[in-house]
Amino acid sequence: MGKWLEVAVACTREKVEATANVLNEMGSGGVVIDDPALIVDYINKGSVETVAPSLGQSAGGGVVVKGYFPAGQGTGGQLEQLAACLGQLGVTWSSSEVLEEDWATAWRKYYKPIKVGKRFVIKPSWEDYIHSGDEIIIELDPGMAFGCGTHETTAMCLALLEQEVRGGELVYDVGTGSGILAVAAALLGAKKVVAVDIDEVAVRTAAENIRLNNVSDKVTVRQGNLLEGSANVRVDIIVANIIADVIKALAPDTPAALKDGGRLIASGIIRERADEVELALRNEGLACERRMEKGEWVAMVCRKV
Repeated sequence: MGKWLEVAVACTREKVEATANVLNEMGSGGVVIDDPALIVDYINKGSVETVAPSLGQSAGGGVVVKGYFPAGQGTGGQLEQLAACLGQLGVTWSSSEVLEEDWATAWRKYYKPIKVGKRFVIKPSWEDYIHSGDEIIIELDPGMAFGCGTHETTAMCLALLEQEVRGGELVYDVGTGSGILAVAAALLGAKKVVAVDIDEVAVRTAAENIRLNNVSDKVTVRQGNLLEGSANVRVDIIVANIIADVIKALAPDTPAALKDGGRLIASGIIRERADEVELALRNEGLACERRMEKGEWVAMVCRKV
């Protein structure tokens, strides 16, 4: 069983996204947010998931953002770089070593089947559920890769995929995490889905969830960064449930990866930055056709023009 270095950063809510972005850019295998409401939000490269009551919270009503890094050689150098980056944000932090098994299983008892969108039911692989009507069941074991389908950002992606996938599409799932959106696209009738994540733990977990849902013939998962290596194949849909800064970084490469009229489903965008993200996409030839909002989060569908 592997060991992970947990870096816990105490910050205000206003600095949560910036802190999460620093941890992700430094190679975190995922980010956990402990807030005073005792909710844990899991982020895989910025993709947020509400899963379980928190195992801890910061003093004074602040927020604790936790990043996870494989323990081993090079950890000291990572901590030095983190210290420099986090120091610029004016936050405080500490580090400790945790076992993967302890971290990955502590919250399972809180995670139950949940209906998302019109038809999807996200069912933990260890839970029983009786299928009803035209429901589409997604079997899921997030493990250390995160992405459980319960947070607003993922729920909006699932709802938008229900609208956009009509059958026979080619789809990229960028920052796939647990693979939930790739599996959903395949179950909706997509012809071929390529799921990409920079983190090897996410790739491994996504592959297992693809197998659990019997869509291995449709979904290929690979390790990579955003749309690197996708230039030779244009797709109908790109779905990216990541943070605002990463969506902006993705924007220049998106048109070349889409067919004419292809759509980008972008989520994980905090409300205050939605206009900024839309402008960045528009400047690359992607017209925002509609937005969806839940809580503080925004998702949007943009078409290549």
